[in-house]
Amino acid sequence: MRPVPACLIFCAALIGVTLKSGPAEAQLRGHGGPIRALAISADGSTALSGSFDTSAIRWSLLRDVAEQVLRLHEGAVNAVALLKDGRAVTAGEDARIGIWTPGRQTPDIVLEGHTGPIVALAVSPDGATIASASWDHTIRLWPLGGGPRHVLEGHRDNVNGIAFTPDGSALVSAGYDATVRIWPLQAQSSSLVATLPSPLNAVVVAPDSDIIAAGADGKVYFLSSTGEPRGEVEVSSTPITSLAISSDGARAAAASIGGSVAIIDRKVRTLARNLAGSGLPVWSVVFFPDGRTVLTGGADRVIRRLDAETGEPIGGAAAEGSADPLAAYDGDPGAQVFRACVACHALKPDDGNRAGPTLHGIFGRRVATLPGYNFSEALKHLDIVWTPATLAKLFEIGPAEYTPGTKMPEQRIGRPEDRNALVKFLERATK
Repeated sequence: MRPVPACLIFCAALIGVTLKSGPAEAQLRGHGGPIRALAISADGSTALSGSFDTSAIRWSLLRDVAEQVLRLHEGAVNAVALLKDGRAVTAGEDARIGIWTPGRQTPDIVLEGHTGPIVALAVSPDGATIASASWDHTIRLWPLGGGPRHVLEGHRDNVNGIAFTPDGSALVSAGYDATVRIWPLQAQSSSLVATLPSPLNAVVVAPDSDIIAAGADGKVYFLSSTGEPRGEVEVSSTPITSLAISSDGARAAAASIGGSVAIIDRKVRTLARNLAGSGLPVWSVVFFPDGRTVLTGGADRVIRRLDAETGEPIGGAAAEGSADPLAAYDGDPGAQVFRACVACHALKPDDGNRAGPTLHGIFGRRVATLPGYNFSEALKHLDIVWTPATLAKLFEIGPAEYTPGTKMPEQRIGRPEDRNALVKFLERATK
């Protein structure tokens, strides 16, 4: 299974989010699209999430509330990190990295250099360097205090995971070329290369410097600090998307496209248990400092807190997050057409904006004028009022031609009867 750019899977319109969470259930909601990346501060008080909706959100884990929405990227936010000084780091499909001071609405600095989507970040143990992995087949090192930036080349396909060794002397990377590479950062020597049986999506390094990698075949591979194989365990029948390791190195967690989150006893290299989830793809997993609690994020747009020992959710299962928003329209042919849009657009005002704006009250409204939504500048200059005719035209010729500059993915509805059914459905459902 080859990685597919998020823009081809999920709607990537500019975000306007409604922040919803509550201490009573300890599940965090606010993103308008699947959650791609998670990070937790060393003291366990703060989390940072990145989403296919193009935003990142800083969360208070003490109050279970969103503290700030970070908007910079022109595509999915694929990777996030938290620095020791409290600053946030975000990286995305647009090949840019933003570094943010808490409370500021714009990044302190934007780092550019990659020519493909950035999908992983790592921070050196001393906090002085950020590493980024990209689908341009390279890794870049960004010294935060200034100094020369370095590019590490050698992977022959997308680089999907990176991690520093505990002493900061080397960087470990994993790629879709099925290799794990160990890059010495001080000595002038070439990288060590370990070739595995499967394309790789993630890698972590344990406190004792042993390496764990996983990828498309659903297996977790254990390697020594120099790349010698130490065993493997199959934890999923679907590709593994994310790995995490507890601070003491006793447990590893592996999230998968199939919706499972496996907890692995690293000492004996066996599957300990699977954690409860929504059943939808899980794109990110991270341990709390206590080594027992994990956060997960995925296709249901909910950040879940789970107990790695019992396998149970903490603070409720957030069942409403997976309810079918079109259940009330069962049998309506226009509702069936709209299912392709429901991940990005809500129909009712109290559901708020998602990756795209809510469609409540759309007819009679000029394009790009809905209050509270951050539309692209190109849309604000278009002379379009949404009517049944203009909406049908949008899907007849496609967004790229009818609304140039939109972030809406290109899609057309070829059959006139399907376009007509969709428009009639929206006339009823958006009043």
